[in-house]
Amino acid sequence: MAKEKILVVEDESIIAMDIAMSLESLGYEVTATVPSGEQAIEKVAEDKPDLIFMDIVLKGEMDGIETAGRIRSQFKIPVVYLTAYADEKTLKRAKITGPFGYIIKPFEDTDLRIAVEIGLYKAGLEAEREQLITELQEALAKVKTLSGLLPICAWCKNIRNDDGYWQAVEQYVGEHSTAEFTHGICPDCIKKYYPELEEEVSQEEKGDSEIA
Repeated sequence: MAKEKILVVEDESIIAMDIAMSLESLGYEVTATVPSGEQAIEKVAEDKPDLIFMDIVLKGEMDGIETAGRIRSQFKIPVVYLTAYADEKTLKRAKITGPFGYIIKPFEDTDLRIAVEIGLYKAGLEAEREQLITELQEALAKVKTLSGLLPICAWCKNIRNDDGYWQAVEQYVGEHSTAEFTHGICPDCIKKYYPELEEEVSQEEKGDSEIA
């Protein structure tokens, strides 16, 4: 079973090494430790980690919150914040980026393990939700095609599908909606093709109407 890959973004080298060692001792793979947001984005593009531990205060032009926002928008990778700053203003900025966790320094190995498990679990739920939304959008798109112009043969009533092939109307509608078909024969067709049954069917329909 492949280990979950984690990127550590921390500008204090000693703290970064300590976090990496703790994560590896817990059974995770640390793809890299980097001190800046710019390097973090490069590593994310290269390694595609499953989770990122992100310090809020970083070296370089971008802080951890801005870096996390860019990573989330570009790569959809979950981010857990590591910080010694827990003031209300910082929390409000951090919340906007949709973090998957928030650990206050100093922390224990147990805090890291819980953050990884919860972060990956939430990421899995988000992926399932996005997949469901995609499937629903595709289903709606198919249903909407029934409201447009449908090329239909004037003789056999087959419908030409999006690939240019002709299908029976039942098959086409069945593939593009949840409708199901039962088959019968209308009075006009009975009269045309089965005239000997016209009177019998007419009497049955009349009886059904009186019962109703």
